[in-house]
Amino acid sequence: MSKHTALPEPELSLAALRGDCARMAPHWTAAGKSAPVPVKPSLISGVTIPPSSARLIDAMSEYGD
Repeated sequence: MSKHTALPEPELSLAALRGDCARMAPHWTAAGKSAPVPVKPSLISGVTIPPSSARLIDAMSEYGD
């Protein structure tokens, strides 16, 4: 058993957390946005959907109905 004990972390407020994030934001870089390349359906294999799930999705209305 270790003889070392962890120090308690200080309580941080939401304002302090937001300030920390604002200071770090310039250091973060975002990867370039690239559109996903469509995959041909013939290349998709190994995906199985249980019949009960397929019926559930089939019974749902289309978005915006």
